[in-house]
Amino acid sequence: MTVDSSSGHKPVPGSGKEAKHEGKDRPDWTNGLRRLYDSVVEEELPDSFKDLLSQLDTKD
Repeated sequence: MTVDSSSGHKPVPGSGKEAKHEGKDRPDWTNGLRRLYDSVVEEELPDSFKDLLSQLDTKD
């Protein structure tokens, strides 16, 4: 999947015509919601989660 160079976002599967309009037909609040979502996705995992995943990986 390619990243849209103008916005840095991956296209949304099944978005069809909406993706071609680059958000022109979307309400203004959707841009803020997209930025919030992207910031959460880009956050690094907390150390406690990393420790938990490490513990789960060693259990067999």
